[in-house]
This record gives sequence, structure tokens and C-alpha cells, in this order.
Amino acid sequence: MKTKYLISSAIVASLLIVTNALALGGPSGPVSYKAPGKLGAVLVNPYKMAPLTAIIYNGGYNLKDVKVVVKGKGEKGIDIKYLVSDKDVLTHGGIPVWGLYADHVNNVEVSYKRNGEAMSETYKIHAPAIFMNTSGTGQQTSLPKANIVKMDEKFKDRLYLINHLIRNSLPNAGQTLWNYPEGGALPWDLEAMNWIIDTNGDIRWYMKSDVIRDPDNLYRKGNIMGFQQTKDGYMLFGMGQRYIKIDLMGRIVFDRVLPNSYIDFSHHIEQTAKGTYLMRVASANQKRADGKNVRSVRDVIIELDQDGKVIDEWKIYEILDPYRDVGILALDQGAVCLNVDADKAGTTTNKEELEDPNAPWGDIPGVGIGRNWAHINSVNYDATDDSIILSIRHQSAVVKIGRDKEVKWILASKNGWNEKLAKKLLTPVDKNGKALDCDDNGRCENTDFDFSWTSHTAYKINEKSKPEKFMLSVFDNGDARHNEQPAFATEKYSRAVEYEIDEKNMTVKQVWQYGKERGFDWYSPITSVVEYQPQYDSMFIYSAVAGLAKQLLKMGKTEPILNEVKYGTQDVKVEIKFTEMGAATIGYRALPIDLQKAFK
Repeated sequence: MKTKYLISSAIVASLLIVTNALALGGPSGPVSYKAPGKLGAVLVNPYKMAPLTAIIYNGGYNLKDVKVVVKGKGEKGIDIKYLVSDKDVLTHGGIPVWGLYADHVNNVEVSYKRNGEAMSETYKIHAPAIFMNTSGTGQQTSLPKANIVKMDEKFKDRLYLINHLIRNSLPNAGQTLWNYPEGGALPWDLEAMNWIIDTNGDIRWYMKSDVIRDPDNLYRKGNIMGFQQTKDGYMLFGMGQRYIKIDLMGRIVFDRVLPNSYIDFSHHIEQTAKGTYLMRVASANQKRADGKNVRSVRDVIIELDQDGKVIDEWKIYEILDPYRDVGILALDQGAVCLNVDADKAGTTTNKEELEDPNAPWGDIPGVGIGRNWAHINSVNYDATDDSIILSIRHQSAVVKIGRDKEVKWILASKNGWNEKLAKKLLTPVDKNGKALDCDDNGRCENTDFDFSWTSHTAYKINEKSKPEKFMLSVFDNGDARHNEQPAFATEKYSRAVEYEIDEKNMTVKQVWQYGKERGFDWYSPITSVVEYQPQYDSMFIYSAVAGLAKQLLKMGKTEPILNEVKYGTQDVKVEIKFTEMGAATIGYRALPIDLQKAFK
């Protein structure tokens, strides 16, 4: 009794001291939580952006040699395993936990040295249910369902980031216009859906994007897109008037506004081997030859240093011909990138509309500065000659341009190029180097060679390239193939394609393709990606709106298809089909994620 009394008195005395201290504005009382394990507290979603992450705080101990295993759910669940570098432990103040299942009590095994003593324990961590903004109508699930069609055992540890967008999802999205100068693509403002799946199709990460995105704020609007995992493991992407880098825990590394001369980031940003940033933007104010000041549309490339200063710019409307219209005249107006309109499916524009002096400025297919004549959707750096490679959708062209702003080569059909640029066209050749017989619109006799049409993601394959051959991968969307619409929409197809370019002799040969044989079911008129994966010697492909053309024709649904194909073959190692998309959801890109790189 005496001992209990003394403890009670001590407690009372402590409470009086704390109460008096608080009344006098003094220090608060001691931390009252009880640590659930041998370390400190557990905080789920520590940076507000990634609800399926957590930190097990260090509890005041020195932690080293940390290993984490987030156990798979059920008998067939996939374990997420990774090592955590000492610097990441210090950065996060404890053990970063990544890959929790939503609305589930996760078993998380951790091992570490605590003040030099080896320890291991298991935490039970509940992660919340998935909550994301929704279109409200036409959508029945928070995120599309990933259906595993084929999964080679060697690829079972893969993680895939999926980047989708919801059209017209919020009444306040897309309502702002640039005032003076006119034009630009500011109204192109869709809600983001970004998440990571394992090879069971289970969601192991998603972005709560309202931490960085606010449709009511001009400088917080825009499509979140252009994801790249950099060599240091961070996630790099852009959004309208900003470009952003985060880690996989959702911690913001930087969140920057575009330099004042530029507007309307979309589609692509990448960090070069030099550590600089290349991105596709537009001009905030360009004086046209007719004296009008306009904002341009998707036709400027800039390079920034690590501090955000502009190193260089490529104004593509000054390098190419913004009045070349053969590709634009052939575009299916029902699907012009993410501007999808079922009422215009199968229709094309005409010269009168393109050249109408009273046509509005901004994000419309058109010619001249201030309209969407180019629609550049990727920029890729070639360190061997300090140049950039562009995929230019509305020109159905892949173009390489040097630091001197001179065109090195153009991969495209002959039709419509001016005399100067026509000299830069690559000549298609067969496997023996003999020139192919191709007409002005790119039809080549007695060969399976074809150009890429309304393409996306033209990337150099560095690991396969040599001084005498430049290896290039392109997603050939296939709309306006040969500068026309086919008699029947169901004749359309897309391809992942690889070309070998002899830059000295200005020739190109096609060495591989995938997708043509899958026909209309695999056809993606817009978006999508193909990129070589050296660690698996595979071609990663995302036909991001497969089925959209069927949906526009009321013949089916949009069901994107993700593949990994053994390099140089038709051997499909991975196939995942996404269903339950919702009528308003558009697939943009996907990419594999290296978790080990994220925490090294």
C-alpha cells in the first residue's frame, strides 16, 4: 500500500508540475504513446501522398543494416523485400515500409542492428482503404482491375507503375484559359490515377495526388504525367505549370514552377546522364510573323540544370516546318491524344479549317505557331553526340536534332517536307542494305517495313547501339497510317517497333515489331509506350488504350494491355489486361519500378 501511495503521489506531483508548466506557457508533458515494438511509433502515410507506406520510427536508437519484408496477402500473395540504406534510415527517421495492402492488417518483418545489436521483429500494420478522386459517373471502381493473363516466373518480382487520367472528372477541371497572349494548353486538365501493382495484379502503392494538385489553382492544375524513375531511384514527373520529384515514400524532393518563359508541361520529362532535366513544354509568349503574340502548343524542348536554371531551348517551330499538314489532315478527330470525342470518331479535318484565320488559338489540330501542329510526346537524350530524339505525333515523324539546332535525321514518309528538311529523311533499306521502293506516303513494296504513324516514345536503346548503328524503339500508334484513314476502322493496328539507323549513310531498317498481328483488339490510337529493359533483356510495352477505338464505335470497352516480350522475338513473357476502366478513364503510360534502387 505504501509503495502504491508513493507512486500515486509521484504521479499527482508530476501532473501538477505539468499543469502548472502548461499554464505558464512552459514545456509540454512527456510523450504518452506506447511503442508497439522494440523501436518507436508507427506512422502510416507519413508524407500524405502515399497511403500504402509507413515509417517505423527509430525510437531514439541508432539503426543500421535494415531489411524489410512486407508479407504477401494469402497463400499466393507476393512478398515485397528490400534493403534500406543507412542514409534512408536517417532521412526518414526510422524504417521506411513500402508495399502495404490497402484495407488490410499487413505482416511486416524487419531486421536491423539497434545500437549495434542484431534484432528482428514482426509488426502488424493496417493500411487504409484506397481513396481517390473519381469521375462520379461511368466509373465503378477506384482503380482499374489488373488481370494476369501470362506471367513468366523470372518476372515475378516485377512492379509496374500505371499512369492513367480521368477525363472531365471534376466540374472545376479544365476551366481556366490563358488570357494574354492567347492560346496554350492550360485547359488540358485531367484528374490523375497513379498506382503500382505487383505481378498478382494487387495494388501496392498509389498516389494521393491532391497533396500536390488543386484544380482551383492555376499553378497546381494539369495532367500528372511523364513519369520516369531516375538512376537514384526517385520518381520524376510533371503537371501543367510544374515539375516535381518525389521518393517512393511520397516525400517531395522538389516541387518547382516552370521558368517564366515557358508554360504547359505535359507528356515527358527525363533526367539525363549529366543530371540535367529535359522536358517538353511550350512558349509562354511568341511573336508570330504576322505580328500576333501567342502561346505555343507542345512544341518547345528545354534543358534545366539541377537548380532549375534554363541551360538551353529548342523551339521546334523554328527548326521544323509548322505548316506541314499532311499528317494532321489524316488524323482521326475522335482521338487526338487525350482529347477524345466519340461524336468525331472516324472524321478528319480539311485545309479550310486548318488555315482558317479566325480559328481559335490553343490546343486544336492546326498549322502554325499557336496551334497543335506538332504534339511532341517524348524527348530522349543521346549522350554520344549531345542531341535529342523527338516523337512528333502530328507529323508522324521521329526527328533527331543536335545542340546546334540542326536536324540530323528524320524518320518519316516523304510527303510534305520542304526542300531543306527533305534532305534529312532516312532511306528505308532491307536487311542487306538495299534501298526499298517506297512511295511518298510510306507504302513500301515487298517488305514488312513501315514508318511509325502518330507515334509515341521514341527512345534510343543504348545497350544495343554501336557507333555504326543507332537502335531506336518506337510505339507506332498507327492512326493516319500512310497519311489516310482506312476504309474500315477495324483495319487499324498498333505496333511496338525497333529500327536500326545508320547515321553516317542515312539509312534505316526495321529489325523487329510486335502487335501488328494482334490487330484492332490491341490498337491504341493515342498514348502508350515501348522501352527496352536491360535487366530482363525485354521490350516493355503498354498499349494504353487498347479497345478505345472499339468503345468509340460502341463495339467494346477500353482494356489496356501490358506486355514484356523477350528482346528480338515474339515470345511474350508478361501480359496483364486492365478492365473496369470506366468510360472516362484514359490509359497514358506505364513503367517498371525498381524498388531496390529506391532505397539504396
